[in-house]
Amino acid sequence: MVKRNLYLRKLLSLKDQPLIKVLTGMRRVGKSTLLDLLEESLKQDGVAANQIIHLNFEWMRFDEIKDYRQLYTFLQEQMHGQSHVYLMLDEIQLVDHWERAINSIFVEGMADIYLTGSNAKLLSSEIATLLSGRYALIEVYPLSFREYLDFLPEAERQQTDMAFQRYLQFGSLPVIPGIPQHIDTVQMVLSGIYNTVLMKDVIQRNAVRDPALLEHIVRFLADNVGNPVSTSKISGYLTSKGRKTSALTVDNYLKMLENAFIFYRASRYDIKGKLYLKTMEKYYIVDTGLRNALLGFHGGDYGHVLENIVYLELLRRGYEVGVGKLGTLEVDFIASKPDQKIYYQVSASILDEKTRERELEPLRKIRDQYEKVILTMDRTYIKDFDGIRNINIVDFLLDDAQ
Repeated sequence: MVKRNLYLRKLLSLKDQPLIKVLTGMRRVGKSTLLDLLEESLKQDGVAANQIIHLNFEWMRFDEIKDYRQLYTFLQEQMHGQSHVYLMLDEIQLVDHWERAINSIFVEGMADIYLTGSNAKLLSSEIATLLSGRYALIEVYPLSFREYLDFLPEAERQQTDMAFQRYLQFGSLPVIPGIPQHIDTVQMVLSGIYNTVLMKDVIQRNAVRDPALLEHIVRFLADNVGNPVSTSKISGYLTSKGRKTSALTVDNYLKMLENAFIFYRASRYDIKGKLYLKTMEKYYIVDTGLRNALLGFHGGDYGHVLENIVYLELLRRGYEVGVGKLGTLEVDFIASKPDQKIYYQVSASILDEKTRERELEPLRKIRDQYEKVILTMDRTYIKDFDGIRNINIVDFLLDDAQ
């Protein structure tokens, strides 16, 4: 089992802290495996097997646990009156009002609690209020490129550029590096994952009335990653294709897709006015392999695919990420932390002078002193343009300090 050290370190740093640890992310990104790794680490540190209770509520044996009362009773039986246990519960959102049972066990102080869920509603406003100040949220994403290399045999790991092209094409879900790297095989696996996620975490969970319309919206978003979109633009497009719908319906479906972590929304930020705008947001897909499984492995729209990779990496590194607007100009990403802000432009290449000037212009016009970076696939000795750092995308992905 390959260790995902970034997440494992986070979990271990929170071990025995008075917080409920909550792992969220799309199905199949590796949340359950992280709990397996944590369990293995605890046992290596001397924790007895009977002190670790690890349950997955998608298993049939727990199908009769429907509500918080049954959950609380069952967990009390499992703990056998021990003074301290490690409680790991997968897909907890399948139990109605689970938070009441978990909150009670937490308050009683008998367990170090770890939860996973494949839907953002796991921490809806009501639940967040009940558990306020009592939980630490860890968002789990598909493999970073550095992690992806760890999953490869040593010989392939050395061929970084070739590995990166496969990373773009076949995606970064943890299952992918371990299967034959043939389009037919990858297509079959990714289509299975996509259909499961869409059916279980969107259609069934939300009682979607028009699954075909939802599919059209998914394909539209996948085909338009990195492009500004609006609900009216999507509904207008669908209507033109004979699928008449309203902007309100589109908005509801977009929220469902976000809640299932299939797509992420990047809001536009007015750099001069210093405020977020509510229109023409951008959407990025959780995995470029899923995008290709939907649209075809033809390698189109290279620039926006690179943008998608960078966007997810910035989220992985803990940034809040928006899209910058400066008059009529655009900055691909503004990555912010409480004590840091970095502006990023992403381009396949800026060797052409006109392209270079077009990409650099927005960064040059920003009047603050925060760091500005342009990311490309170029290999060049030029390290900066008038203070704007020039970094190869692969190098950026492999250097956690960037």
